[in-house]
Amino acid sequence: MTLLARLASDVQLMFRRPPRQQYGAVCYRVKKKSGEIEVLLMTSRDTGRWVIPKGWPMNGKCAHEVAMQEALEEAGVRGTIETETLGAYSYPKLLRDGVQVICKVQVYALEVTGMAKNFKEKGERTIEWVSLDEAASRVREPELRGLLLAFKRKMVDRLSAKAAKEIPAAKQISAK
Repeated sequence: MTLLARLASDVQLMFRRPPRQQYGAVCYRVKKKSGEIEVLLMTSRDTGRWVIPKGWPMNGKCAHEVAMQEALEEAGVRGTIETETLGAYSYPKLLRDGVQVICKVQVYALEVTGMAKNFKEKGERTIEWVSLDEAASRVREPELRGLLLAFKRKMVDRLSAKAAKEIPAAKQISAK
């Protein structure tokens, strides 16, 4: 390697930034009548692309708590958040100063139990409840798409196991 090539390589390494960490939530609900799982998608304020609630770390809050706080501030949803991550995805973000950085978003599942009438970013985004398949087709980030589809498989398995446990109990009651 020539001296010039080595210097160029060193300069590139000096300016390469590690991914910036963010925390996000896949906000979901299960329809009572059909058992269908819906997830909340919202538009980003800058590009209008479909995203999940996410944000920067907050002092004194664990990662899953940040994800829950962002879901409330950005989409007005409250609920129960899992402490185990679903996974992570990366995306390029253009900062206010014009610098583009790579963000890595650690994602948590949040079962929505209520919605706030007023919240910090109300009116700044479009919010929609959609099926997991529809959500996966709307998001641009391939890794987020994969997380949504993996979450769908996890939820189908979880709901099937729950239904299987409830059926024998119902049969015992009717048999008496």
